[in-house]
Amino acid sequence: MPELRRDPIHGGWVIISTERSRRPSDFAPEERKTIGGFCPLCEGNEDRTPPEVFAFRENGTPPNSPGWSLRVVPNKFPALRIEGQLNREGEGMYDKMNGIGAHEVVIETPRHFETLSTLPLKAVEHVLLAYRERIIDLRRDPRLRYVMVFKNYGVSAGASLEHSHSQIIALPIVPTRVREEIEGAKNYFDYKDRCVYCDILRQELRDRRRVVYENQGFVSLTPFASRFPFETWILPKLHQSSFELMDVSLFPLAAEALSDTLQRLKGVLEDPPYNYILHTSSSPEEDRDHYHWHFEIMPKLTKVAGFEWGTGFYINPTPPEEAAEYLREAK
Repeated sequence: MPELRRDPIHGGWVIISTERSRRPSDFAPEERKTIGGFCPLCEGNEDRTPPEVFAFRENGTPPNSPGWSLRVVPNKFPALRIEGQLNREGEGMYDKMNGIGAHEVVIETPRHFETLSTLPLKAVEHVLLAYRERIIDLRRDPRLRYVMVFKNYGVSAGASLEHSHSQIIALPIVPTRVREEIEGAKNYFDYKDRCVYCDILRQELRDRRRVVYENQGFVSLTPFASRFPFETWILPKLHQSSFELMDVSLFPLAAEALSDTLQRLKGVLEDPPYNYILHTSSSPEEDRDHYHWHFEIMPKLTKVAGFEWGTGFYINPTPPEEAAEYLREAK
């Protein structure tokens, strides 16, 4: 059983994932890691994954068989497990609980060499709709307090499988960074009686130096205080605290914004590894006025090293205004 342990100094939690236990020899240098060989995520290999919990399928095709365009399955090697109780307890001065949660894989396409940037818009829309359905379902579990959606693309971004996929992890606690972001947005709202993200959108759309792409419902931009070269955010124009509350009619526009942004990053940076994270509310009712859901995309172009770990500062060698200009000119 995985275990959650709380850092008594900073208050953050870590997952001690015993089921993913590795020996020293398993931690190969990045340049020696390879992706390839048999792929359990390809169509026809449905028996090599746990049973699907959600799918888009052709009419009449049974679960866990070919005929799907997207599948969501539990992770075969989960960081957290859905079975059991939290059993919060102390061990002397330390706090811990069982590693209860959910860990799922969104298999975005049945075809091995397609990527999110090459998929047709309808398929990208299905990816976003799958996120929505799984968030709604996982939120029904009273043990789970936050649902994190993220994608690792490329070996150096943490992907262990080449086949295009993203992941969903539901946690029994609200992560420290999520809590800090939501509290920062609330502090801004309490002071100005406005959403900080709505203010960012208004200013960026007036200034336009950092705007990468815009459609009727969404804006992608390089944030003013970008931590990483070509860091890009995608924000809905309509204020909403939680991704799963977005009206279904807006999903085609969201898919268009995500696809376009990823294509621009691919063209300018020659298909870079990247991480993206869906930032959404931990409590839609409480956060509805001050928080604003969004995607953050972070290409892996530089390494976080000693200075960054020691200070929390990031050194970004590419001004976001220049990054946005390169991306705007990409198409």
